Amino acid sequence: MKTFEFANGDKMPVLGLGTWLSGKNEVFGAVLDAIKVGYRHFDCAYVYANEHEIGDAIQEAVGLGWVKRDELFITSKLWNSFHAPEHVEQAIAKSLSDLRLDYLDLYLIHWPIAFRHGFDEVTDTNHLVSLTDCPLSETWDAMIALKRKGLAKHVGVSNFSISKIEDLKRKSKMIPEVNQIEIHPYMQQDELIDYCHRNAIIPTAYSPLGSSHIFENQVGVMNERIVLEIAQKHACRPSQVVLAWGMERDTVVIPKSVHPGRIKENFNATHIHLDAEDMDAMKRLNKNIRHATGDFGVFRGGYYTLENIWE
Repeated sequence: MKTFEFANGDKMPVLGLGTWLSGKNEVFGAVLDAIKVGYRHFDCAYVYANEHEIGDAIQEAVGLGWVKRDELFITSKLWNSFHAPEHVEQAIAKSLSDLRLDYLDLYLIHWPIAFRHGFDEVTDTNHLVSLTDCPLSETWDAMIALKRKGLAKHVGVSNFSISKIEDLKRKSKMIPEVNQIEIHPYMQQDELIDYCHRNAIIPTAYSPLGSSHIFENQVGVMNERIVLEIAQKHACRPSQVVLAWGMERDTVVIPKSVHPGRIKENFNATHIHLDAEDMDAMKRLNKNIRHATGDFGVFRGGYYTLENIWE
């Protein structure tokens, strides 16, 4: 499988299993099924509330001799309620405990939005903390400290715009190694991906197959005529076309599934290669439609707006 190399030579597989919205009593089996198929990259997060079950699955697979820990690439994310520097190590310690690991391969700031500590969900402005009071650069410096301590081999960000990464570059000693962002044919993010490539940041696509939400004038990525024609050309599934498109653009893709057949189908997308004609056709699908807007942190009179989250 294609990999992306970090400065120290560590490698990140181009395809991983996403675990967002994978429910309890589902994700354990999904992780085991994925390891049996050949997945070695798993994307997790504290706020998904399923890391304990993922940890159990990893330990079972290692115990059965299916895989060694150092063959796996495990990502988790710092939730918004742990942005204060004094809480960052507490957050990774919780994920490491639940995942039953000594270190993470990658740890990301999940969103450029800060909550009051103790509030994993917010319902009004009183639960928010401004980025003036809790600057992203201070959170980032605490993330760098985790890397120095060996708790995370690599650190990065998620849902960060170019301007927010540039701000970190100006104020910190280290640039993020990864930026995990929403990327799919309706939200192609060319400028941000190009910026990441120029700055040695590995772009990772969450929701790489689009979203189940269908807006006006959308038929859904999998039902687009262009995708169906390319699938017929390559004798593959539409979902495999979309994943292959993401990988051809030099982005990591982390599709989520708990169904054994789809897990294997997504993995087999690594064997499909789209040509220049296919890639040009896929460009025409871009609509700049963002499904994950960050609106959970937006309240009247609050610190965050849909504009300043993405500026």
